[in-house]
This record gives sequence, C-alpha cells and structure tokens, in this order.
Amino acid sequence: MTYLVTDGHTRWVLRRPPLGGLTPSAHDMQREYRVIAALAGSDVPVARAVAFGEAGDGLGVPFSVVEYIEGQVIRTRRQLHALPDDEIARCAYGLVDVLARLHAVDPDAVGLAGFGRPEGYLTRQVQRWHDQWQRVRTRELADMERLYADLTAACPVESGVSIVHGDYRIDNAILDVADPATVRAVVDWEMATLGDPLADLGLHLVYADPTFSPVLSGSAASTSDRLPARADLAQRYAQASGRDLGDLGFYLALGYFKIAVIAEGIHARFQQGLTRGTGFDTVGRAVAPLTAAGLRALTHGEPR
Repeated sequence: MTYLVTDGHTRWVLRRPPLGGLTPSAHDMQREYRVIAALAGSDVPVARAVAFGEAGDGLGVPFSVVEYIEGQVIRTRRQLHALPDDEIARCAYGLVDVLARLHAVDPDAVGLAGFGRPEGYLTRQVQRWHDQWQRVRTRELADMERLYADLTAACPVESGVSIVHGDYRIDNAILDVADPATVRAVVDWEMATLGDPLADLGLHLVYADPTFSPVLSGSAASTSDRLPARADLAQRYAQASGRDLGDLGFYLALGYFKIAVIAEGIHARFQQGLTRGTGFDTVGRAVAPLTAAGLRALTHGEPR
C-alpha cells in the first residue's frame, strides 16, 4: 500500500504491506528499503531512501519512506496509446535497457553481499511459489500442480548472479513526462534478492502476454499490442546484457507460475474483503489461463 505524505512543503512516499497479507515474503518492506538505499548512485534510477520504520514505530507494521519522484506512471493501455508508436517502442526498449543495467550491477560493490542466496535460486523459487499457492489457493487447479512438477523437472543451472528486481514491468517504473523512454525511478522492490537475472527477464516478458490483462482490470499497459514483440524485447536484452537466452522457455514458465500464484493471492484477499479500491473482481479469472500459458512456454521455449 502506497501513500503520498507531505508536511506542506516536501513530499515523500510511504510504503507498507497490504491488509491481510497472505504471502508475507512478497511484502518485505525492509528488503525494499535496503536495495533502494544500496542502488543510490548506481546506473539504476531509484528514489532516494529516507527512513525505515519497524512495526513498533507507529503504524503497527514495517514501513519505508522514500523521496517523491516527479514523473508519469503508465498503467493502462489508454495511457500508453496516447503516445506515438515510436515513443512506445523507445519506452519498451528503454525499460529493457534499465533491466540489463540492473543485472550488470556488482552486488558486493553496492553493499548487497549476502542479500540473497543465489545458489539454488531457481529450485527455491519453484518450491517457494508452490508453497505460496498452497497458502493462498481458493480452489483446486490441476494445471498448477502439473506446472509445478514440470518446472521442478526442467530446472536448469542458474545462468548467473545479479540483483533481481522480482516484479519488473512498465507500471513499476516512473517515467519522465517529456520523454517516456527515460526511466526516472524503478519502484516496487519488495521482492528483490540476489538470483538468476533471467528470472527478471522471463517475468517481464510474461507481463506482455494478454493473459495477464485481467490482473489489472483488463487494461494493463504491458499487454498492449502496440509494444514491440516479446521476441524483439528478448533480443534487445540479449544484446544489452550479453547473456545467453537458450533456456528462456523455463524462465517464461517460471514467470507465469509466479504471477498465477500472486493473482490467486489477490483474488483470495478480495474474497475476504481485504482489498481497497476497484478492479479486484477480475483478478481471479487470470489464474487458470496464466498457468496454462506456463505449460505452453515450457513446451515451445520462445516468447510469442
């Protein structure tokens, strides 16, 4: 949950976990604050870290405070489609370039040694998100169990070690108002860790699949057909990072798996009356199609 805070002169942004959080590891405010503070001065644009509060510091939950960044956040297709085609393409490629720059940061050099356990990262991710599924599920879904089993069987050796954002998509970036290809700050770092950088890429490409659209009320900017093709975005990342994308199918499937579980968690909170705002009633519809898409990704191996 994100709030604008002001004393009448200065503005800050306060972040806290959601109400009734069913997946506590996915809402780690201290983790988010630590990585933002570490990336200050790096080649990755982030808001300046201001303060971190423990659960006993007034709100009853951990919270973080960072500077307010002027800019635009493109969440919907309507917002994206207000831009010319060339700016949309530049924006999409600019986001991929920032992702590659994040993955080029040496964690030790910015004080993030020990921030995560990169060895065995992929195996743990598969198991962790299956555990989360067991915690938040509101129904039985045979494809989810099949995807879990297939991911477990297909899990490759990690492609490398980097800072992993964990939820990298267009609406988790504040873009310059005059030039949407310029990222002023990457936000939403509470799932960041050290791990396989291609997990970030796979998830970013999954967000471009229209199957994701119901999670954001059917209007997600990331699913627009005016964005570059997912294969082109993957190629841009390969060129910018120099990384081999031979196992991309697995990383796509892992991304679908993760987002399906997150969508089910949102759906569960909605059913319990713990969400605030509108649009949450459509999220549950995405879970089964996302899971099926994950199974297809493991078979085909390429973004479409």
